[in-house]
Amino acid sequence: MWRTTDARDKARELRREIEDGGDPLGDIEDERAAPTVVDLIERFRSEHLPKKRPRTASEYGYLLQLHIEPHFGQHTKVADVRFEDVDALHRKITKSGSPYAANRTIALLSKMFGLAIKWRMRETNPVKGIERNREYHRRRYLSGKELIRLTEALAKHPDKKAADAIRLLLLTGARRGEVLGMRWEDVEDGTWSKPPSSTKQKEHHQVPLSAPALQLLSNIRKRQRPRAPFVFPGDGATGHRVELKKNWALITKAASIEGLRIHDLRHSYASQLVSGGASLPLIGALLGHSNPITTSRYAHLFNDPLRKAAEQVGAVIAAAGKPVKSVLKLKRRGRP
Repeated sequence: MWRTTDARDKARELRREIEDGGDPLGDIEDERAAPTVVDLIERFRSEHLPKKRPRTASEYGYLLQLHIEPHFGQHTKVADVRFEDVDALHRKITKSGSPYAANRTIALLSKMFGLAIKWRMRETNPVKGIERNREYHRRRYLSGKELIRLTEALAKHPDKKAADAIRLLLLTGARRGEVLGMRWEDVEDGTWSKPPSSTKQKEHHQVPLSAPALQLLSNIRKRQRPRAPFVFPGDGATGHRVELKKNWALITKAASIEGLRIHDLRHSYASQLVSGGASLPLIGALLGHSNPITTSRYAHLFNDPLRKAAEQVGAVIAAAGKPVKSVLKLKRRGRP
C-alpha cells in the first residue's frame, strides 16, 4: 500500500507526463502486449523449424525445452533480454559439463534473436559478442579388428533393415540422414544423385556407388515388398526411417566397440580413401564438403603415406650413394 505522500508524488508525475503529451496508460498496455521469449519460441517453432531437416528440428526442440525455456521463464520480454542474460545461460550449461551443448544453445539463440529483429520484436541481437567454448574435432576411426567385429554383429542383428542402413553408411561415407532418406529414383547407372533437400550443404550432390554398395541395394530391393519410394521406408511423417540410435547401441555392444558414433563411420570411410591414395579434394568431393576447411581435418591421416613416400625417396638416395662409398674404399686400399 502506498503512503499518501507517495501517491501524491506519483499523481503529479503522471500529470506532468500527460501534459507533455505522454500516454502512461497506453505505455502500460504496450508493455503488457510486448512479446515474451515464450512468444518468440512459439513463433520460431511454428515458422522456422518446419524448414529444417527432421533431425535438426528435433535437436533444436530439445535445446529449447531443456535450456532456453527454463532459463527465461514465462514472463521475460524479448526486448528486455540482455547480453548478460545470454552469457549467464552459456556459462551455466558449460559448468554443468556440456561445453558443446552450451555452444549449440547459443547458436540457436543467435538465430532466434536474429529472427526477432526481422519480426520487429527488438532491434539488436543480445548474443553478439558471446565467447564460445573451444571445440575439438573427434578423431575416432574403425580399426581393422573393429571392422571385422562390426561386420559380424551386423550379420547377426535381428533388424535387417537397420543393419543394411549401417552397411550402406560404411560403403558410402554418407551422412545418416542422406542414407535414411535415400530414394530409389535417386540411384541410376551406378550413381547416387542426392537432392538438395537431403544434403547438409543444401546442394545437389552426385557420387558413384561401388560394386558392393550396388549389390547391397539390389538385395534390399528384392526383399522390399511392397515397393516403396524410399530405400528405408518408415511409418512417420517423413515416409522413411529417421533414427538408428537404439540399433547402433545394440550392434556396437555386440561387437565390443566403445566410443564409436554412427557419424564416425564417415570418418572411417575418409581414412580408407586416404589409405587408397585419394587426395583431399577428391575426399571432399566424395563426402560432399562445400568448404575445403572441413576436409582439411583429415590431413593428419596423410602422415603414414607421406612417411612411406619419404622413406622410399630416402632409400633410393641411400642406394645411389653405396657404389660411391665402395669406390672410395677401393681407392684407399690402392686398388684401381
